[in-house]
Amino acid sequence: MSVVHHLPPGWLLDHLSFINKVNYQIQQHREPSCNRNKPTSSVDLDSLQMDATSPSGAPTTCSAPDSTAVPANEIITQKYAFRPELFNVTKPYIIHKECQQSGQNEDLVTGAKQDVSISVGKKRKRSLAFNQGELDAMEHHTKIRELILGGSSQLIQEGLKSGVLCPVVDTQHGNSGRVPLPLDACNLSELCEMAKHLPSLEDTQTLPLAEDDMSVIELDLSSRVIENNSSFSRMVNLMGQKYLLPPNSSFLLSDISCMQPLLNCSKTFDVIVIDPPWQNKSVKRSNRYSCLSPQQIKHMPVPKLAAADCLVVTWVTNRQKHLCFVKEELYPSWSVEVIAEWYWVKITRSGEFVFPLDSPHKKPYECLVLGRFREKTALVLRSPDVKVPPVPDRKLIVSVPCLLHSHKPPLAEVLKDYIKPGGQCLELFARNLQPGWMSWGNEVLKFQHVDYFIALESGH
Repeated sequence: MSVVHHLPPGWLLDHLSFINKVNYQIQQHREPSCNRNKPTSSVDLDSLQMDATSPSGAPTTCSAPDSTAVPANEIITQKYAFRPELFNVTKPYIIHKECQQSGQNEDLVTGAKQDVSISVGKKRKRSLAFNQGELDAMEHHTKIRELILGGSSQLIQEGLKSGVLCPVVDTQHGNSGRVPLPLDACNLSELCEMAKHLPSLEDTQTLPLAEDDMSVIELDLSSRVIENNSSFSRMVNLMGQKYLLPPNSSFLLSDISCMQPLLNCSKTFDVIVIDPPWQNKSVKRSNRYSCLSPQQIKHMPVPKLAAADCLVVTWVTNRQKHLCFVKEELYPSWSVEVIAEWYWVKITRSGEFVFPLDSPHKKPYECLVLGRFREKTALVLRSPDVKVPPVPDRKLIVSVPCLLHSHKPPLAEVLKDYIKPGGQCLELFARNLQPGWMSWGNEVLKFQHVDYFIALESGH
């Protein structure tokens, strides 16, 4: 379960626990005569979730055969867990200053029109004025500040009482530094670009993985919806890299110009979660991924994918330009009615905001805009026998964020009460997979790379 506490202000989530509750077990053939892949000591999953610095054990080296040697082609079950150090956020990214702790938020808007001085490194100070977008963001912040502060405090206190969160005594070293990431992982977005030049498939657009198929060729992977209908996870090879697929998951690896296989599935979805690659200067400078313009996002075929009364959830950056676009232009163009605005609040393992709450730049929260698909032609399809509670407004989702950029917290358990039982779920612009969900994006397997996981004890 990802929800560890549910209080009136919202939910406290444990993202790592959610990932590791997934049945990441694969059946494979063990190599004979050597325990090459077996850890020196088994790793306990519960201890991994409680202590993010627990060692995983070093692999043994191959030696002469002994009594522990196993026969060739023996089938074993290998378990995996997500690397816990990727959630080892022990102190804020930016430390609070005394003036910020004393609560001078009243000056955020009233003094915003005045010029402010900033220093960049050792360069001389220069004067800059807040632009209109920054002024709008500050005004929005003052409206929700007490909601963020008061609601988060309740959830954090509950987490500290139950031990889900804990005070970090030694913060001298802070976060565990830069976590080594898969350097040789294939560029999935480049693969999607390559796939455009491959011959299209004329037969079925869905490829269920066979029980004995441990790899998927690039052409199939980039041209079809891939389904793992097994109760076990699957390991697939893609351009020399290995990726773990959760049980009962489906995905399409493609960019926005090649979504037709998803439309050809003849499925409509009861909840659609969207995490668009919004245009911003930071992403453009870092070259992390390609951005889409608002108009490109607007032309996505969401109405064709949405079932009657589909719940649409869109992640939005703190730029007011994007928030207004979603509410006033994007959702109306999709026949989606805005019904709620939620906030994801990012905290450390000890319950501090990862950024100062009143920082004029980085905020410790992100916004989610929720709406219902209300197309007139869909009204006749509604079932009067299926009733779900109305979606509440101004709720908080509080969690320790993953150190991987744009690895959003899971929403499945939070949203389940607001969709019909057995509803179909879809995530657009996904970077990881979830059991029971269809996922789409040009980096849809990114965080399923095996290097983000550690091997636990294996069994026969």
